[in-house]
Amino acid sequence: MEVLAFGSIEEWKRKEAEYPPLAAILLNVGGRRITEPDVAREIAKLASDFATTPVIVLADTDELSQILKALEYGARGYIPSSVGIDVCVEAISLAMAGGTFVPASSVLAVRQTLASGGETAPPMGGMFTLRQAEVVEALRRGKANKIIAYELNLRESTVKVHIRNIMKKLKATNRTEVAYKINDLFPGDFPQPAVGRSGSWHR
Repeated sequence: MEVLAFGSIEEWKRKEAEYPPLAAILLNVGGRRITEPDVAREIAKLASDFATTPVIVLADTDELSQILKALEYGARGYIPSSVGIDVCVEAISLAMAGGTFVPASSVLAVRQTLASGGETAPPMGGMFTLRQAEVVEALRRGKANKIIAYELNLRESTVKVHIRNIMKKLKATNRTEVAYKINDLFPGDFPQPAVGRSGSWHR
């Protein structure tokens, strides 16, 4: 793939004649939410202006509600920034071939909800995705990124992305503040560790 970077649709249109037709468009929205009016309009406009070219959204969150909104606005794929470059390339190729890419973690979340009859409450009042909730619990217990990555079978870089998104949601400036705010906001969401006879902490 030949990759071209542009800051806006307008910038591309000014230089469009210099390049062959686009095969796919990757729109990086970063930490912005799909439901923000500007983002929603941008996705819808791209999907409309480039009707024969698949639009794929790249975003920091893997929340199912955001993914569904992106697809509703016309996107043909949704890639969380936590995935590796190989997955990103394959996702774009899938969209170019006529398919639609969504992260497996979100599909599994839907499956779990359906299997439970839709009765399972979202983790911590719906503030976090299932994976983010797992990372939050590990942070609350003071675990290092490397340990969190090992225990949750994630890349360390993926853990860092999750922590960054968690900090944004909580408006926290560091990991300690995340743990403090979580304990303050959701005191009953985590089991308290028990003290054994030897004085060691265990579950």
